[in-house]
Amino acid sequence: MTVRWGFLGAGYVASRAMAPAVHEAEGATLHAVASRDETRSRALEPEKVHASYRTLLDDPHVDAVYVSLTNAQHLEWVIAALEAGKHVLCEKPLALNAAEAHTMFDVAQRADRLLVEASWVRWHPRFQRMVALAESGALGALTSIDSSFTFIGAMTNNYRLSPELGGGALLDVGCYQAQAWVAFTDGAPDMVIDSVDRTIGDTGVDLTTRATAILSGNIRAAMLGSFALRATQSLVVTGTGAIMRSGEGEAFTSWRESSSISIGTHEERFAAADAFVMMVEAVSARIAGIEGWVLASRDSIRSAEILDAVASFGA
Repeated sequence: MTVRWGFLGAGYVASRAMAPAVHEAEGATLHAVASRDETRSRALEPEKVHASYRTLLDDPHVDAVYVSLTNAQHLEWVIAALEAGKHVLCEKPLALNAAEAHTMFDVAQRADRLLVEASWVRWHPRFQRMVALAESGALGALTSIDSSFTFIGAMTNNYRLSPELGGGALLDVGCYQAQAWVAFTDGAPDMVIDSVDRTIGDTGVDLTTRATAILSGNIRAAMLGSFALRATQSLVVTGTGAIMRSGEGEAFTSWRESSSISIGTHEERFAAADAFVMMVEAVSARIAGIEGWVLASRDSIRSAEILDAVASFGA
């Protein structure tokens, strides 16, 4: 079975990464795109361009929908797609909060359709290797997870600077780090937020958020996300027996380039990989009834709960 994809939105990630991934992936084809700009829709090279999101959802030839809209639009259009009988892959963060995430998965269950958050780093072979090493006990008992994802962005008229559209650094880049907390601790149980420091910009969104927490009773976790600090990406997982860290500047967005991890004094290198292709192939396979790994609903919900706890700390 070849899964026929329809895209809602034709922005940066859809055009640069997801459309090429669907064109390259086995078991998938880009059937249709709908966006606010027909020229941008056609640039993704679908078989068909729809004039509206609704007409794309009404297209009987679309099996699965990729939602790549502003964060504040995810709830509406994920639910609309599910109720139209489509499987859904939704850009990260799936929801503005955990309540929305629960609602989406409840609708997916009632509709008997697959809903997956497009947290593409979770499919990357290097990230999956890091999780496997931590789970195997190769690091000893985990004691800390430290991460950062920061950059200085020129985002004039960008939804990331709008509170109403779900902007802010915590949702945009903190979600990668919340997923790391979940992945390395089997769901980040017994989480207690210790501290949160947020810098709010002129438009009302957080430009920088720092947070620390205790997971599973004794694992210290720290995240730093920012639109206003020099570009960094780091992921360091410490155990009683060894320290594991990602290569410099490639913790969360290694794309079509080689990458590495170090475990103590040992280094492992990974060939260039496109985790977007891997994600599309895995989700398409699951839709076709083939077993394979996709990001679980519990991980998406737990990630949203972590972001909620950080955002509401001290309120």
